[in-house]
Amino acid sequence: MPHVFPLLLLAIGLFLPTAVHAAETPKPNVVMILSDDQGWGDLSVHGNKNLATPNIDQLAKEGALFENFYVCHLCAPTRAEMLTGRFFGRTGVRGVSTGQERLNLDEKTIAQYFKEAGYATGAFGKWHNGMQFPYHPNARGFDEYYGFCSGHWGHYFSPELDHNNQLVRGDGYITDDFTNRAMQFIEDNQDKPFFCYVPYCTPHSPMQVPGQYFDKFAEMDPEMKNRDPQKEQLGMTRAALAMCENIDWNVGRILKKLDQLDLADNTIVIYFADNGPNSFRWNGDMKGRKGSLDEGGTRVPCIVRWPGHIPADRKIDSIAGAVDLLPTLLDFAGISAKYPKPIDGISLKGMLTSGDVPTGERYMIASRGNQVSVRNQTYRLDSKGQLFDITKDRGQRNNVAKEHPQVQAKLQEVAKQYRSEMLPNQDKRPFTVGYTQNTPLPARDGNGHGGIERSARAPNCSYFTNWKSKDGTVTWDVEVGEAGEYEAIVYYTCPPENVGVEIQAQLLGQKTAATIKEAHNPESYGPERDRFDRGSESPVKDFKPFSLGTLTLPKGRDTLTLSALKIPGEGAIEVRYVWLNKK
Repeated sequence: MPHVFPLLLLAIGLFLPTAVHAAETPKPNVVMILSDDQGWGDLSVHGNKNLATPNIDQLAKEGALFENFYVCHLCAPTRAEMLTGRFFGRTGVRGVSTGQERLNLDEKTIAQYFKEAGYATGAFGKWHNGMQFPYHPNARGFDEYYGFCSGHWGHYFSPELDHNNQLVRGDGYITDDFTNRAMQFIEDNQDKPFFCYVPYCTPHSPMQVPGQYFDKFAEMDPEMKNRDPQKEQLGMTRAALAMCENIDWNVGRILKKLDQLDLADNTIVIYFADNGPNSFRWNGDMKGRKGSLDEGGTRVPCIVRWPGHIPADRKIDSIAGAVDLLPTLLDFAGISAKYPKPIDGISLKGMLTSGDVPTGERYMIASRGNQVSVRNQTYRLDSKGQLFDITKDRGQRNNVAKEHPQVQAKLQEVAKQYRSEMLPNQDKRPFTVGYTQNTPLPARDGNGHGGIERSARAPNCSYFTNWKSKDGTVTWDVEVGEAGEYEAIVYYTCPPENVGVEIQAQLLGQKTAATIKEAHNPESYGPERDRFDRGSESPVKDFKPFSLGTLTLPKGRDTLTLSALKIPGEGAIEVRYVWLNKK
């Protein structure tokens, strides 16, 4: 079936990127800041009196504020749409963990376009679109990467992080640390055009934030509460608001750095969020939160500033979304893109600079499994088929389907077409090995058998535990892309009574084994720093690397299996990663 949505959304070729006509015009820099689980209502510029976000508010006063900006209901899908300009259902992203967050390798990212145009490219924060090369950010157009590739992280104070595919120790509170790295990247590249992507991981849980931010909220009874106050957990709200104020402070630091380097006038700054709030708190009377397909789960802040090009204090009512950011930024940068696949977004350049309004009808679509919600400029068709006039009923309280049956039918047809074109099949992609020197295989991407369990229900920052017998195994579905010798390194913990356990790695008919001779039994940590209970998320431990030996591997797909050949004590080991490193 032919793709219809690019035609609907592009509406006869609106706002296509244009080439640079004046060679002397300097290429604009781009700083894109993305917050994680911050709702539309988590900014004082949107009327929330519970907190103050003066730097983000000032950014809106100096640029354009979108009143109707839409993203997906969860993190990885929104990132995929921003990176590609395409609805996430087209891109291979199917979920948020166990490999379902990966962006297909035939998708071209915004960073690749900018890199090809001569930009320095860097990303500092939560990636969440694949960890192993060639899914890793360094393989998707980013020269520099510092952060974590998972959907969430278990500790926010000097945690283990990824710097260009190497494990390193972070430095201080995670949002401050990402900001430090981003500012250093900006300073290092001040004499050439740069694309700097700063995907913060807050206010996503765990709800950890320094006391200098939390103390203000520790006993706060919020003046403004969720539309269903009985659902609001005040402890969660307090922590989230503190984290949002910390984000604002860090946004201010980035803006100040641009001023200090005399780069502000030639730098496009974008600030937006990846989905609705991660708890029931004030969100402008909208229905739903993170995970919901309603207004509250998908309408988020979006601010764009470029002094001298985008008029100050502009309010934009037209619907727009994450899919529009790629074509918009390429258009602003004068990068004439030849898209390898049809995109679903449009350039918003005319809208931002001149107040242009698209002439064709647009649809913003949110989906979760077979559930689909469709938003046009006036109405929202929810996942149950109810119709709401959002211009009069942002809270989705009055179903007007009977009054507007033609509108309902039209949006239902759009949803039906979306289902037929967009929804993914079961994810059968293996995890890739050998596409760069070192390949990590974290516990979240594997499976435990024979009583072996994850350390928590949420896979993303978990490890394997409860390995009690030789019946237990840990497996990963992998594909080796290059034949050669690989050192198998397991990141383990082992109490003294289990020393002597022999662990084997087996893949593609090759085996190697070694005996654990040194105890490593650190305490878990993380929850003691939480401002609110983390629920299904794992604590963390500091795991130790141990070489199991060398595997001489052909190319091919197989199951990597960890097993215990000898268990002299009461159990085996806990496992955080296996790394397969080319020798």
